[in-house]
Amino acid sequence: MVMANPSLLLESLFILSIIFLLPCLSSSCPEYQKQALLQLSPPSLPLILHFTPWIHGTLFMPSNLLAPLFFIRSLRVLDLSQNSINGQIPALGLANLSNLVHLDLSWNSINGQIPALRLSNLSNLVHLDLRENGFNGSIPSQLFQLKYLQYLDLGYNLLEGGLSPKVLGTLIKQLLHKVGSLQDLRMLDLTSNRLSGELPEEIGNLPKLQRLSLTRNKFSNGIPSSISYLRDLEELFLASNSLSMEIPSDIGNLSNLSYLTLGKNKLTDGIPASMQKLNKLYLLDLEGNLLTGEIPLRLFHFKHLQFLHLGGNNLTWNNNMKIVPKCLLSRFSLRSCGLQGEIPKWISTQTSLYFLDLSINQLHGPFPQWLTKMRVSYLILSHNKLSGSLPTALFRSSQLSILALSHNNFSGDLPENIGDAMVLSFLMLDWNNFSGPIPQSISQISGLEFLDLSSNRLSGNIFPVFDHQVNMLYADFSSNQFLGKVPTTFHSNIETLALGGNKFSRALPSNLTKLRNLQRLELQDNNISGELPNSLLQISYLQVLNLRNNSLQGSIPKTLSNLQNLRILDLSSRNLTGEIPEVFLNNLIGMIEAPPKRTSQTSNSVAPLLFSSKNSITEFEVKELIVNWKKSKQASLGALKALKMLNLSYNKLFGKIPASLGDLQNVEGLDLSHNKLSGPIPTAFTELQQLTILDVSNNKLIGRIPIGGQMNTMADPNFYANNNGLCGFQIHVPCPRDLPPASKLQENDNKEEPWILLEAVEIGYPIGFLLTIGIIFLPGYFNPSPPSNNRRRHHHPHWLIKQRI
Repeated sequence: MVMANPSLLLESLFILSIIFLLPCLSSSCPEYQKQALLQLSPPSLPLILHFTPWIHGTLFMPSNLLAPLFFIRSLRVLDLSQNSINGQIPALGLANLSNLVHLDLSWNSINGQIPALRLSNLSNLVHLDLRENGFNGSIPSQLFQLKYLQYLDLGYNLLEGGLSPKVLGTLIKQLLHKVGSLQDLRMLDLTSNRLSGELPEEIGNLPKLQRLSLTRNKFSNGIPSSISYLRDLEELFLASNSLSMEIPSDIGNLSNLSYLTLGKNKLTDGIPASMQKLNKLYLLDLEGNLLTGEIPLRLFHFKHLQFLHLGGNNLTWNNNMKIVPKCLLSRFSLRSCGLQGEIPKWISTQTSLYFLDLSINQLHGPFPQWLTKMRVSYLILSHNKLSGSLPTALFRSSQLSILALSHNNFSGDLPENIGDAMVLSFLMLDWNNFSGPIPQSISQISGLEFLDLSSNRLSGNIFPVFDHQVNMLYADFSSNQFLGKVPTTFHSNIETLALGGNKFSRALPSNLTKLRNLQRLELQDNNISGELPNSLLQISYLQVLNLRNNSLQGSIPKTLSNLQNLRILDLSSRNLTGEIPEVFLNNLIGMIEAPPKRTSQTSNSVAPLLFSSKNSITEFEVKELIVNWKKSKQASLGALKALKMLNLSYNKLFGKIPASLGDLQNVEGLDLSHNKLSGPIPTAFTELQQLTILDVSNNKLIGRIPIGGQMNTMADPNFYANNNGLCGFQIHVPCPRDLPPASKLQENDNKEEPWILLEAVEIGYPIGFLLTIGIIFLPGYFNPSPPSNNRRRHHHPHWLIKQRI
């Protein structure tokens, strides 16, 4: 029979007592009982408390429950990571743990400031991990008095100090100067906070530092040259800051470095020659800087190198360079590096490659057969000059997850076996010359989330049935030659559906309502007829609705105001009649205040890299348009204080220009041309301080053009053309003395009238038939569709030119 160790038994019993008595110790017991229970702590017994397996994922734990633990003076290791601890660290007790060497509170929801005075008493602390919480305020300098500290992780918090950037930068310098006294510090991680200021030279006074991570902060200016003194450094992460100037020339002295990330900064000059001495490099990320010069051949001689990201700089590739790489890359990016000719054949030797980005270069020639045999998961070749048809072998891959071939010269039919790529989630083939129908097999790709086939010559009137098989979030078929009725064979979770610029006809299908999660529906520039169905107005999440340039008839239904998330609306059509319903103007809450964000939950982490500039989407979220629209009794446009552009051109509007337009404080462009407006230009327009473009040509306006403010700069006669009754210095026509400018009294009278009378309405830019409004707005989103025979010769303002979002 083996005798149990009494000390181990005592420790086990003590830990069990703590677990079961924690509720009493927190708040539910009288004070004398709490003190009695605390006497259970055996002062001579070194304790290790690890609560993660007990609590993780099972219950919510308020932070005040920690207080009793802080009175167990013999604690040496306390690990409460990955629990649901919420609240601030209790004010009392933590300073009692003078024997503590390891404290891990990471991956919780603890907030408030780091308790500086109490932590400074933990004089024996070696390991401190506060990662992934909600700590705010500045980094307490008391942390750097812990002379035995080796591991300090404060990453993924909200640390900033609440000071101005200049003062905070000074504070950071002082703190890091104190860090220089931590001779044993091995790991310092401040990733993903809000720290700013310069990185001081004192950072080189950490002789044993092995890992330094300052990624995703706001540090600026140069990388201190003293960083080359850290000879034991193995991992250096400085990406996603605002660091500038050149990479330190002596960075090659870090001979033990295996991870080096400097991407997404503002670094300049070339890749230092000394970097060629970093023979242990496993990962090198210089992506997204301002680096110049030729890419050194020596980088491909690092035997351990697997991740190499050099794209998004001003670096150049020597196309005559013969490469026999000694590395075996897994991820490789030469985006925008001046590659010419065919895709380099030496890449075929990289048999472990799963990520390849050669976009924005000058590559030409066909898609190489050898590339179809590689096991690449992420293949990004967009913005080149590649041509020919796509090989069928490309879609036999069992690994291909992202394929981006947009903006090339590929042609021919899409391969019939496209559906064999069963794990494909993102397919971008837009802006090529593909023709023929969409292969039906594409509906077999159950994981397809993002599909862009726009701006090709695809045709046909039978769409694949996506609704049950493919959980697609984004589909763009615009600017092709599709026929027939508008397709609705998509999954109910789809959020963006772009079908504009085709030849769809007939009435809008009533079963569009099954696409209940639609946020963006684009059907502009087709031949759709009939009236607006009430069923369309049941898609409550809709934020963008574009039906411009179709053959819609009837009036604007009042139920349109049910779309309270709507932010962009274009119904411009010469066949719509009636007035804009007042309830419509007043009830579109999405144009009064920003609706809640509904970011698409794409499963692929590479998506932001691909689509950050695609269709004004960032991580599949339509950029927010904010409208400060105060509800009012009258449907007055003047209440839209954040309106940037208003285009009402090429309609049949008549009556006087409402003086309330002079209340559009932020309007920059105003186009009322090609209508039947009469009377004077309101003198209230002189109050439009942001106005840069005013076009009132081709109306029946009379009187003096107002003088003062920005109106004095509106001096292009073309913008007043074909108004026989106007006069003023802007058009070099003197005004008769008996024709004074319109009085403000007249204009005030207008404010009580309907803002504009309509016969048949076509509204081109924001409000009503198009509302494109915002503090953040999409320039040139829509273009009015003027009659082809009557368009004036002078150019429209730049903000009227249509661009694809």
